[in-house]
Amino acid sequence: MDLGKAGWLSSMLEESVAAHARAPAQGVSPGLSGRARARSYLRRMLRASGLLYGTPAGGGVSSEGVSSESAGTAAPEEVLFRAVVRTFARMALDIAVLAGAPLGPRREQLLLLFAVLTGQLEEAQAIEEKLRQGHEAPKRLWGRVEDALERRALSLSGDPAYGLVLHNGALYADGHMFGRQALDYFSRGGLNREMARRRIDFAARQKALLVEVLTGLACVDRQPSFSARRAILRQVEDLGLPAALESELRTAVRQSFERRRSLSTAVKDVRSVDLRRFILEQTLLASLVDGRRTRGERAFIDQLSHELRVPESTVHQLELEVAEFYAKNRSVVDVFTVSSAANLMGEDMVSRMQNTLERNFHRLMQEVRETGELYHLLTKAARGQTLTAEERQRMRAQLIDVAKAIPALAIFAAPGGMLLLVALAKVLPFNLLPSAFQDEPEPVSPEEEGTGGGDKPPVREVG
Repeated sequence: MDLGKAGWLSSMLEESVAAHARAPAQGVSPGLSGRARARSYLRRMLRASGLLYGTPAGGGVSSEGVSSESAGTAAPEEVLFRAVVRTFARMALDIAVLAGAPLGPRREQLLLLFAVLTGQLEEAQAIEEKLRQGHEAPKRLWGRVEDALERRALSLSGDPAYGLVLHNGALYADGHMFGRQALDYFSRGGLNREMARRRIDFAARQKALLVEVLTGLACVDRQPSFSARRAILRQVEDLGLPAALESELRTAVRQSFERRRSLSTAVKDVRSVDLRRFILEQTLLASLVDGRRTRGERAFIDQLSHELRVPESTVHQLELEVAEFYAKNRSVVDVFTVSSAANLMGEDMVSRMQNTLERNFHRLMQEVRETGELYHLLTKAARGQTLTAEERQRMRAQLIDVAKAIPALAIFAAPGGMLLLVALAKVLPFNLLPSAFQDEPEPVSPEEEGTGGGDKPPVREVG
C-alpha cells in the first residue's frame, strides 16, 4: 500500500485535530465522572462507527479532513486504512474531552497512542518524555510509528478474504484497546507503560480466542481444504501475536482441523459480558457471510451461547443488530481479493453462492431488463464489444445494486459486492471483475458464449 511521502501520519493527525475542533461538542451525561462518561462513549462509538463489524460506517470518510492524497485515485484498501486511522483519532479526541483532559499537544498525544497500538512501547515512552519536556516529537519517532502503521495497513483496513472472517473482530479488538488506552492516558495525564502492555496482551488474547472459535465454526460441517487450512494458519501468523501465544494458537487450530475441540474449554476463561458479546457477535457475523446458516452452524452457535451463558433472547437481539448493520451499510467497501475469496475462503462457499445465483438468475435478468443503462451495458458486453473502464465500473455497481433487491442475493452484495462478482463471473459469459483482481482468463467454449446477436442480455437456462 502506497501511503505517499513521509509525513503522511503527521498531516492526517493534524487534519483530524483541526476537524475535531470545528465539530460540535460531545453531549455530557449529568451525574457521571469523566471516566464513566468516556467508557460509556467508547462502547457506543465502537458500535456506531462500524468498528464493531470491521469497517467504519460510510467508509469513515467525511467531507472534513480528507486530504488530496486520499481523494479520487486512492485504492479502496488505502481509503479504508485512512478511514480507520481517522476514526481512531476522532475517538481518542472525543475521549480526551469527555475525560476532562486539559488542552495539550493533541497531535503528538495521538502519535503516542498509535505507538502503543502498534506495540512500540519504547517509542511511546520516548514521545512521553519529549512532551514532558515541552518539546515536539522528533521526526525519527514519527517515522518509526508511520512505518509500523504501514506494516499493519492491510490488516487495519481489511485483510484479503482468508479462511476465517477474522478481520472484523481483530479490528474491533484493536479499536477497543486503542480506546481504553486513550481513556487511561487522558484520565491519568500520562502513559502507564505496564498498563499499556497489559492492554496489548489482552487484545492479543481476544484475537486468539476469536480464531479458536471461528476455526471451530469453519470446521463444523466439513474438514477445511488444504488451501483453507494454509490460509487460516497464515491469518494466525499475520495477527502479530506474541511468539508463545501464536505457537499455542497454531497448535489448537491444527487440532481443530482434525477433530472438534471442546467449546467449553475454549471459552472457559471468558468472564466479562462485553467479551461474551464480542465473541458471539463475531461468530454470528461469520456464519452469515455466505448467505445461509447450516444446521451445524446453528447448533454450534446454540452451544456457544450456552457456554458463554448468553440468554436466547440476547442471541436473537444480537442477530438482529448484525443484520441491521449490514442492511444500512452494504455500500461500505470491505477489501476482498477475488482469488483469495474463491480459493481461500473455500470453493464450497463460492459454489453455494453460484447455486443461489442460478436459482435466481431469471429474476435477476428481469430486474436487469427494467434498468435501462445496466441492460444496455450487459448487452454490449455480451456481444463482445469493449466497455470503457468507467462503463465497466458502472455496470458492476449497478449489477450489485440490482442484486440487493433480491433477498436471496442481497447478502452476497454486502459488503462491497466482490463476493457476488466472484459468483457472477462464473455464471455470465464475460468478466465483471476489476482488472486488478482478475485471474488468468480461461478459454470460453462456444456453448458458454451467450446468445450472440439480438438486443437482449445473455439468457442462461437454469434447471
